[in-house]
Amino acid sequence: MAAGPEAAPVAIVCGGGGFPLAVARAAQASGRRVVMLALRGVADPGVEMFPHEWVKLGEVGRFFRILAEREAKELCLVGSFTRPELSELSFDLGAIKRLPDIARMLKGGDDHGLRALAAFFEGEGYTLRGAHEIAPDLLTPAGALGRRKPSSAALEDSKFGLACCAALSPFDVGQAAVVVNGRVVAVEAAEGTDAMLERVARLRAQGRLRLKGAAGVLVKAPKRGQDLRLDLPAAGVDTIQRAAAAGLEGVALAAGQTLTLDRDIMIARADAAGLFLMGVEEDAIEQAKG
Repeated sequence: MAAGPEAAPVAIVCGGGGFPLAVARAAQASGRRVVMLALRGVADPGVEMFPHEWVKLGEVGRFFRILAEREAKELCLVGSFTRPELSELSFDLGAIKRLPDIARMLKGGDDHGLRALAAFFEGEGYTLRGAHEIAPDLLTPAGALGRRKPSSAALEDSKFGLACCAALSPFDVGQAAVVVNGRVVAVEAAEGTDAMLERVARLRAQGRLRLKGAAGVLVKAPKRGQDLRLDLPAAGVDTIQRAAAAGLEGVALAAGQTLTLDRDIMIARADAAGLFLMGVEEDAIEQAKG
């Protein structure tokens, strides 16, 4: 049942890009009020279309004061974000009081940091909601999304890419890989998906990857055991453009576990570029091959 306007708002902590705006629109469409807590220097200016407050990284005390004033007890963290160094944060008194907790968030890999962040907010009495819980239509559906269908080799590469992402999960590396003819040619790390695809394009241009025509698949999938409330893999129009520039055959996104932004535009761009775009499940790949 949709919440009425009298219900307490959900606070959307806004990283970069368009996903915070899409989640806010979905929340409002379901009857939820929103307040955008926009990270200064990170969030898109479009957040100002909604009730909002700009917050500097490190203004933890002010952050919690805003939540109290807005009577928000549910948080949704969404959008791109580069984890800062401790020295880059502008601490207020509320942050200084919580310095040991903040230091724990900045250690280890991304998943470790996000788990510490979740524990921090829950310890303060807040409930975390995933973007997919508020905006389920952003989740990638299963099956081919555009006109082009993957070749049998691409299906094998997609399956191999899912296995690669799963195998790397304990090392908290990344959420994407590029597989060409059963060979992993790139794995996402701190640089992100876009930079990884640019690296693949350079490898082809330099002759380090000698391939004829479109070949290979970008696979995106969450880590095994990942808290999906905090860091679902995401793809958008830029992903399609960079996959095309890298000479790939297509893009395979874990169905029901990957967010897509402007999906209709993504599909149109993929069709125009001759790429397939699909939501994949390992069992479904076996059926498609049959």
